Amino acid sequence: MNGFSIGLFLRRPEFGAALSFVAVIAFYVVFGGVSLGALFGAASWINFAANLGIVALPVGLLMIAGELDISIGAMIPAGSMSIAILSGYYELPIAVGMLGALALGVLVGLVNGFLTVRTSVPSLIITLGTLVAVQGLVLAGSVILTGGASVPLEAPAWAKAIFGQLILGKFQVIILWWFALTVVFGFVLHATRYGNWIFAMGGDEVSARNAGIPTRRLKIALFVLSSTAASFVGMCGAILFNSAQVSGGMNYIFNTIVSIVVGGVLLTGGFGSIVGIFLGALTFAVVNQGIYFTDIDRNWSNLIIGVMLMSAVLMNNTFRQMALSFVPKRKR
Repeated sequence: MNGFSIGLFLRRPEFGAALSFVAVIAFYVVFGGVSLGALFGAASWINFAANLGIVALPVGLLMIAGELDISIGAMIPAGSMSIAILSGYYELPIAVGMLGALALGVLVGLVNGFLTVRTSVPSLIITLGTLVAVQGLVLAGSVILTGGASVPLEAPAWAKAIFGQLILGKFQVIILWWFALTVVFGFVLHATRYGNWIFAMGGDEVSARNAGIPTRRLKIALFVLSSTAASFVGMCGAILFNSAQVSGGMNYIFNTIVSIVVGGVLLTGGFGSIVGIFLGALTFAVVNQGIYFTDIDRNWSNLIIGVMLMSAVLMNNTFRQMALSFVPKRKR
């Protein structure tokens, strides 16, 4: 019984993610001389993790369902510029700017989802197309409407308090949104039939469809969640920093996918967990930002970050394979 319990625990997607998180912190403490008090008291990496984590949650669901969305790289500046143009340049109520930013996310998600379910083109190629298209739209639209690629925004106090303030002077309020969304997404994936449907789609979409699961509608909904979440992050950034720019967001493509994979989600779909995705975002943030808390020469930073991320992914994969091959001893 005990052996079976250990094997079951090792099979959990978040086990490798938790192990990677601990290993990364241990590396910085042992080899970088990092103080745990300084690291966990710092805001840079947790703010980074929150923005990344909000995008990673729906993209992770898409990957569990067997699809991928890289248009998020354009949707973050698109959401930022939408609210800045509407409420900053044209001085419309901030609520209108928010609705405009989120509506753009919904629209792009519908396009991605509709093309994916109606054509045989892989979602990677479709979202690559919308990535480039939205980038061009944001840049051209900004220049045409405002005459520049940067737009200031002055949000009212209530909008700042909910979406763009700093807690204790350093922690972004978006961290609370990340925690809340993690709970909601965790409940949906692990405690509702929709979660079972997502896993079934990732395992075998044809069988899932034959079993009566509305795979097309569900897939479109996941694409809408993905692009809207990215637009939401961009919107919060514009409110926080009082401005928006057409550049930025491209790093989120790589960062999001890596953090999700570190979190135990398979690129082939059908396997993963919200806790794992949450831990994956934390791990990536510590790897990316932790170097600045060490005495290590910054010229080595990219090499160290790359090696640590690769090690985390390999560690996750190794323990998953060990867990799957674990055979408990039978009682005599």
